[in-house]
Amino acid sequence: MTNYTALRTTMVDTQIRPSDVTKYTVIEAMLAVPREAYVPSAKREAAYVGEHVELTKDRVVLDPRVLAKVLDELDIQSDELVLDIGAGFGYSSAVVARMAEAVVALEDDDSRAEDAQTTLSEQGVDNAIVHVAPLTEGAAEHGPYDVILLQGAVEQVPDAILAQLKEGGRIAVLFVEGALGVVRIGYKIDGEMNWRFAFNAGAPVLPGFEKSRAFEL
Repeated sequence: MTNYTALRTTMVDTQIRPSDVTKYTVIEAMLAVPREAYVPSAKREAAYVGEHVELTKDRVVLDPRVLAKVLDELDIQSDELVLDIGAGFGYSSAVVARMAEAVVALEDDDSRAEDAQTTLSEQGVDNAIVHVAPLTEGAAEHGPYDVILLQGAVEQVPDAILAQLKEGGRIAVLFVEGALGVVRIGYKIDGEMNWRFAFNAGAPVLPGFEKSRAFEL
């Protein structure tokens, strides 16, 4: 029988801590949340390998290092409301829920959303709700949000998403730029977005977050 608790500790010690993740809240959450519960059952053995776990061809559970580094940069506080876009089966939302006041987990697939809500409930995560809608639309009725994060890469962020960020709020985005992916943290100041570089990472582009291509003959 697989000892997932031991694998989780090893993940934190060999993948998370060496990646300059220092905030105690992030370390504690990654140690506490059973990643294996939030991946397809056939892929549980791969939950702690240290790479993305594929859900579909363009949707993944992010590499734990990438998620941990994003959360370290965002520094989520216990009184904050967070929108988690592309939450999949709910792993990232369960992790965030240990830091935030509440989390809205956005998922565009009814079946996945139902599984996520069931798993979150079974795991005792009572401050996260799963909202079903196109990922590009966000969940405006629950916002505005102190923090927004996306579980995948983008070529562009829809204005509808940025509009749901509170003044003074922040968003973590993995932009695809050529061969490299770049995580940037955006801060809304006087209604405008100000971006700073955080680190390099890669992930599939979330459906709907591609740049619109100009028609060419």
